[in-house]
Amino acid sequence: MTKGKTDLANALLEQHVKHEMASLKGAKLRRFLATEVDELFDYAGTITLNRITSVEQVMGVIHRIVINMELDAGIPELAAEMATEVLNAPVQRTSRLNDIITREQATGFLEEALELRQQRERVISEIMAHPVYQELVSNVVYQGVVNYLYEDNLITKSVPGVGSMMKFGKRMANKAVPGLDESFERRFKAWLSDSLPGLIARSEQFLHRALTDDELRDSVMAAWVSLEDRTIEELHEGLGDVQLQEFVVLGYEFWLQFRKTDYFEGCARAVVEHLFTLYGDRPVIELLRTVGVDREVVMAEVDAYALPVIDVLREEGYLEALIRRRLEPFYRSAAAKKLLQQES
Repeated sequence: MTKGKTDLANALLEQHVKHEMASLKGAKLRRFLATEVDELFDYAGTITLNRITSVEQVMGVIHRIVINMELDAGIPELAAEMATEVLNAPVQRTSRLNDIITREQATGFLEEALELRQQRERVISEIMAHPVYQELVSNVVYQGVVNYLYEDNLITKSVPGVGSMMKFGKRMANKAVPGLDESFERRFKAWLSDSLPGLIARSEQFLHRALTDDELRDSVMAAWVSLEDRTIEELHEGLGDVQLQEFVVLGYEFWLQFRKTDYFEGCARAVVEHLFTLYGDRPVIELLRTVGVDREVVMAEVDAYALPVIDVLREEGYLEALIRRRLEPFYRSAAAKKLLQQES
C-alpha cells in the first residue's frame, strides 16, 4: 500500500474509532443496548432451549465450575470473616425473630411438618432401637429398682431404721456369701436384658400415643411464643466468633466432599433433565417468563450495572483499545488495500 493509501486507511480508521467511541456513551449507548435487548427477546420468542444448549452442556458447566473447580485456600477464611461480620452486625441487636418469620408462617411450617407422620414414627422407632437408648433404659430401670429397694420404698420411709437394717443385712449377706451382691446384679441385669424388648416396645407405643398432632402443635407453638419477641442476638447468645468460624470451616469441608459424591451429581442431573423435559422444545422466552425475566428487568440491570461499568472501561482506555484491536486488522488487510486502490 502506497503512503497516500496508508494515510487514507489510517484516517478512515481514526474516524471509525471516533464514531464507535461516540456511540458507546450516554444516551446513545443506552439506546443501542435497549435495541439489542429487544432483538434478543424477539429471537428468544422463536429459538428453543434445545437449539441453544443441551443437558450435557449444562452438566459440563456444573462439572467444571461446581464439582471440579479448585477453590482457593483463602475462601473458608474469607467466609468465616464474613460470617463473623454478620454475627456482630448491629442489625442482630435490633431484629427480632418475628421480624424474620411471622407466627402465621411458623404455624404453616409446623402444620406441614405434622403431616409427616410416617417420618415421625420412623424417627421414634430408630431412636428406640438405638443401642445407646436401650442401655439408658436398662440403667435407669436398674438404678431405680435398687434405689427403691434400699431407700425409697414405703416401708423404709415410714419405719425408722428399716433402711439402715436392709443395707446392714445386705453387707452381712455379702460377707457370709461372697459375691452375692454381684450375683444379684448379674441375674437382675440378665432379666432386664430379656425384658428390654418389651419395655422398649411399650415405650415406643407410649410415645406414639403421647406425641399427637395436638400435643406437638401446642408444645412447639408455646416455645415459639416464648422466643418470637427475642432479638437474633439473644437467640445466638453463647455462639462466639471462634465457634462460628469453626462451623463455617466444617461446612466448607463438607461441601468440598459432598460436591464430589454421586448423590450430588445425580440430584443435579435430575433437575437439569427435568428442566429440559419441560422447556427443551419450547421457546426460551417461556423459560424466561417463568423465572420472571423480561425486557424491563434486563434494562433495569443495564442501567444499574452495565452502563456504569462501561463508563469505567471507557475512562480507563479499554474500550478504545478494544475497538482498535477489532478494526486495525481490517484497515491493514488486503481487502482494504483493494478497495482503496479502486477508489484511486
